Amino acid sequence: MATTGNVLFLCTGNSARSILAEAILNSLGRGRFCAFSAGSHPKDEVHPSAIALLKRKGYEVDGLRAKSWEEFAAPGGPPFDYVITVCNNAAAEDAPQFSGKAARAHWDIPDPPAAMDVPAAFERAYSMLLAHIGTLLFGSRSRL
Repeated sequence: MATTGNVLFLCTGNSARSILAEAILNSLGRGRFCAFSAGSHPKDEVHPSAIALLKRKGYEVDGLRAKSWEEFAAPGGPPFDYVITVCNNAAAEDAPQFSGKAARAHWDIPDPPAAMDVPAAFERAYSMLLAHIGTLLFGSRSRL
């Protein structure tokens, strides 16, 4: 099966939602999609609850790190077929230009670390991302 494209997931801190999306799509879309994630103001590290959830669900976590979207906007950065924001703050920001002719989408996923019940919020965010990624992978009458 040929690669369908590169996907960049954007969030402000790149420590939770966009990291989850990157790991999920790289696992489920292997061979069709190559996922990346970045943030406008990346945190110093990936949120420990994101890593714990991904490990618990059997995803690869080696190499996951919070990174700036400038890393992907630099000359020689990968061309993107899709750029998807997963938080409202990042969706409202002026993102840099990325290589490629990316289709853009926004998935409004609530911020798990900001919730009262952080573990439950991470599970909800994971479920929402899984549903969106399923649509991306397998199609639906709805758009991204």
